[in-house]
Amino acid sequence: MEAMSRTLDRIDWPVRTERLTLRPATFEDAEATWRFRSLPEVGQWITRAATDHDAYVHWFMHPDSIDLTIVIELDGEVIGDLMLRVFDPWAQAEVREAAAGTQAELGWSLHPDHGGRGYATEAVRAALALCFERLGLRRVTAECFAENEASWRLMERLGMRREAHTVKDSLHRDGTWRDGLLYAILAEEWPVDRSVTQR
Repeated sequence: MEAMSRTLDRIDWPVRTERLTLRPATFEDAEATWRFRSLPEVGQWITRAATDHDAYVHWFMHPDSIDLTIVIELDGEVIGDLMLRVFDPWAQAEVREAAAGTQAELGWSLHPDHGGRGYATEAVRAALALCFERLGLRRVTAECFAENEASWRLMERLGMRREAHTVKDSLHRDGTWRDGLLYAILAEEWPVDRSVTQR
């Protein structure tokens, strides 16, 4: 995670969009993110369900968690978060160094009270712009359960391409195996006119 922190240090925070502010999470954001991540309608799709307050705060304050988290603010209120993980894609041994740190995975969650207004789309668009225009990455991916229509429709709105529909390969915490979707976009597919403003 130290390498990840150094990567995010290359960004001039906070990042502002038309309506939102994005910034790296701090330990003080645990309570604000708990308020929406503990809701069943949010928890059903995210990787780690927030069902126990103390356990969630402990997890959130761990460096491996907080170093990947960017909070989404609207008028100073935390309304969602983004996960940004830069990693090394697969490469043959002789060129592994050239591939290092060129790809990212995104994930997100938003308080349902703020849904339906385009905030998630605006925030993820800003995250993609950061990946391509600030960090110089070459490829960004995102995954979701096939039933999470809101997420995959958001990815498609932003020009991400569906690269895989896997059949019953993803185990949901309710014990059922469900279909999964993988989306991706390359730097050369990203329109520069969607860039974010940094102030």
